[in-house]
Amino acid sequence: MTTTPPTNPPTDPPTDPPTATRPEPAAAAPPATVRRRSPAARIAARLGGGAAQVFLIAVALFWLMPTIGLLLSSLRSPADINSSGWWRVFTAPAQLTTDNYAALLRNETITDSLWSTVLITVPATVLVVVIGSFAGYAFAWMEFPGRDWWFLAVVGLLVVPVQVALVPVSKLFGAIGVFETTLGVVLFHTAFGLPFAIFLLRNFFAEIPRELLEAARLDGAGEVRLFTRVVMPLGGPAIASLGIFQFLWVWNDMLIALIFADSDAPPITVALQQQVRQFGNNIDVLAPGAFVSMAIPLAVFFAFQRQFVSGVMAGAVK
Repeated sequence: MTTTPPTNPPTDPPTDPPTATRPEPAAAAPPATVRRRSPAARIAARLGGGAAQVFLIAVALFWLMPTIGLLLSSLRSPADINSSGWWRVFTAPAQLTTDNYAALLRNETITDSLWSTVLITVPATVLVVVIGSFAGYAFAWMEFPGRDWWFLAVVGLLVVPVQVALVPVSKLFGAIGVFETTLGVVLFHTAFGLPFAIFLLRNFFAEIPRELLEAARLDGAGEVRLFTRVVMPLGGPAIASLGIFQFLWVWNDMLIALIFADSDAPPITVALQQQVRQFGNNIDVLAPGAFVSMAIPLAVFFAFQRQFVSGVMAGAVK
């Protein structure tokens, strides 16, 4: 019995081992350019810490020095005021007294002028805020013929100086019988406060999302309800800042009060000016009166300062 030898399977020809490919070297990154700061920037960076804060505090104290001096003078007797400066209070605090304010409250001229100022300032502020709010909403979201041209006319009124209108308005008020009355002063301040009010509130109301107003209209809200329920709550910061602006302008005004106010019951600014003219040495009345005249608008400002800061930026970027 013969056996056949096993046959080997055919083998493939030998192949060369694969050669590993070297990765190409990455391109070198360009050297980063170092931006050199200017000398002014380096100085500002070094002074951005405690030194800058100390400097700003010093500037604030320097700016408040007249107010502090007025307050301390109002708390001193006339003899002390005439004999030394207000800074003597720090070495002799016994000079402080409230007799000047007690005498001020008994001065009918000053108290009546304060009441007249309130009767002028409050209506002029409320009218400007209310009418400006309605007009600002109309210019922002209502369609009517010539809307853009009317708004351009309102913006143009911003550059009209008050002095231009003194003579014609005086003739007009004399013809209708409101010259030298509280109503005439209120009307004048309202008319000249409306252009700025409409401009500010229109720009703020225009930034309200259209989708929000359309959703309210789909829910059945009319224009009045849309204005009172949606636009007014959202426009609180701008309305508050406008109210502060108008209140300060009217309260501190003396030019319009000198011309149009009743001479028997002038505002506080005119009353203090008359006290200076008639009694040049009555500092015991002028100092507390001036401080009270300044303290009331300051109190209004600090009461609404949060809304004021956000409202000032309202409408700045459209």
